Amino acid sequence: MNICLPYAGTIRSLRAITLAAAVSLATFASADTGQRPAAGLGMGAVLATAQSGTAADIPVNPQHPDRYVVERGDTLWDIAGLFLQDPWYWPEIWHVNQQINNPHLIYPGDVLSLVYVDGQPQIRLERGARADRTIQRSTGDERLSPQIRVEELDSAIQAIAAQDIAVFFNRGTLLDKRTAKKLPYVVALRDHLIAGAGHEVFIRNMRGTVGAHYNVVRRGEKLIDPDDRNVVGYQGIFIGEGTLTATGNPATLFLNDTAREAYEGDLIMEVNQDIPLNFFPRPPAQSVSGRIISVIDGVSRIGQFQTVVLNRGTRDGLEAGSVLQVWAPVQKVGGRYSISRKKAKKVKLPREMVGTLMVIKPYDRVSYALIMEATSEIRVLYDVKNPI
Repeated sequence: MNICLPYAGTIRSLRAITLAAAVSLATFASADTGQRPAAGLGMGAVLATAQSGTAADIPVNPQHPDRYVVERGDTLWDIAGLFLQDPWYWPEIWHVNQQINNPHLIYPGDVLSLVYVDGQPQIRLERGARADRTIQRSTGDERLSPQIRVEELDSAIQAIAAQDIAVFFNRGTLLDKRTAKKLPYVVALRDHLIAGAGHEVFIRNMRGTVGAHYNVVRRGEKLIDPDDRNVVGYQGIFIGEGTLTATGNPATLFLNDTAREAYEGDLIMEVNQDIPLNFFPRPPAQSVSGRIISVIDGVSRIGQFQTVVLNRGTRDGLEAGSVLQVWAPVQKVGGRYSISRKKAKKVKLPREMVGTLMVIKPYDRVSYALIMEATSEIRVLYDVKNPI
């Protein structure tokens, strides 16, 4: 069943991957107070903190369903968009049922209902038959007999679709001078001026295990912070992926797949096998104001589900899951002639919010972010700010 969302579009089908119970609301701050919950707060306490005095001000989607049955392929972002105009405020209205095992996980078959308690909206969870399954374990005291072990068969839904970020986490890389100097690199090619899939390359300073997989990357253009003109890093260009076939100095890497030709000097990095999907969308805990400084694949116009680089990072308060709005620069129009035939002064048009993004991989000074919504074209140097 496909449902049209106000922002996120049609819910997409994808492979089920568990949204880990480690998704913690302890890192989530109320958008109105800008304060972090104290460390060690339990789920109920965090939600109570988030709901106190703020939920009534959150705009509910006027076309929200009263009840919604979660389907395989749904994401938390999409479901939040069904009930809210701003999906990142989901934790503010999420009601945890303490009678349910793992109440902060949502499974296919669960029923979500929007209710009002003391004038504040809340989402109630009714566990579906397919999701309310637990593992039966022996305590060691009872008499053992052959029995069927029942396990969870349906994975909890994830925050965003796996295919929207899987390619990035396998290929998106930020390099700095210090990192680049320490990485192994291609010192020679076997019988070729350039190398592609099916060729072998020789690697200097390689410490690895035969059979392990590695990415080949090239140091790309400088990433310059437009605010202070400092170089904050280099974009890592994905060249290909290979398998280590022999150790030594040089070692031998067989190229399994390539997107570009490999050259001497290309760098070797470990393949990122851990693709985080346990984001919990939320506004930053402090005020953030920055800009988009690059886009993966170098396109000029940026749209939904493309990955961009921001000139703000962890030192500015950004974390994986931080949500920011994208604003187009102020435009000036006019300047030809007024009714009196005199040259008119240009006027500034109101600023336009053109999209929403979510941080998926923060570094100290920069972050990678995924465009979640785009109501108009987005370009490099557009501003990003806390949601309003």
